[in-house]
Amino acid sequence: MAADGLLFAYTDPGPVPLAEFNDWYDTEHGPARLTVPGISAGYRYRATDGQAPPWLALYFMTAGATDSPGYRALGPSASDREKSVLSRLATLDRRVYEQVSSDDAAGDSAAGDSAAGDGAAGPGASPAPTVMVVSISVPPALEDDMAAWYAEEHIPMLLAVPGWRRIRRYRLTSGTAPAWLSLHELADESALSAPEYKAAASTPWRNRIVDAAIAREKRIFAFHKSFAGA
Repeated sequence: MAADGLLFAYTDPGPVPLAEFNDWYDTEHGPARLTVPGISAGYRYRATDGQAPPWLALYFMTAGATDSPGYRALGPSASDREKSVLSRLATLDRRVYEQVSSDDAAGDSAAGDSAAGDGAAGPGASPAPTVMVVSISVPPALEDDMAAWYAEEHIPMLLAVPGWRRIRRYRLTSGTAPAWLSLHELADESALSAPEYKAAASTPWRNRIVDAAIAREKRIFAFHKSFAGA
């Protein structure tokens, strides 16, 4: 079944010691989400851009998995440690999205194996070493123009950048955030210094869309940990 949904979670441990936070997330919180039917893979990333929140988790899933009895049961069945850590976090920002497009770089086998393409991710899936996440809201009258810009110019230009593996676009269905998310998988951060990227990020069409944005977020993260479903 297609992994056409995304659970996106920013976290900031705040007063929770980093070792405690990572042990809880890596051995309890993350793996528990992968017991939910429909959630096929999860990846944790740490920020490299110096911005907060410093941690991002991406769970690839079938649409509606977070509305299922299995997901809803996670709260009531939480351990004392889970409840304690959750109560002390400085930030826990959960967002749910549905996928609207997925495009791979031509000939990139790593992108083809990575999680949440057109098929469900499995235990052998390969996580992206670096992700750039860009979320944006534009006035409703500009949404068709933005979609055309992505499809006709921005995505093709970015996938021509050396090291740019995959771009998936999502629409927000739950949470407080800009309405549209683009998730970019990169081989490493050197792609962001390439002249091809700088060209893609400075066209008149791109500038028109970004200048009209109501809200926009852009973050860069490096891979930390993966989880796989049974």
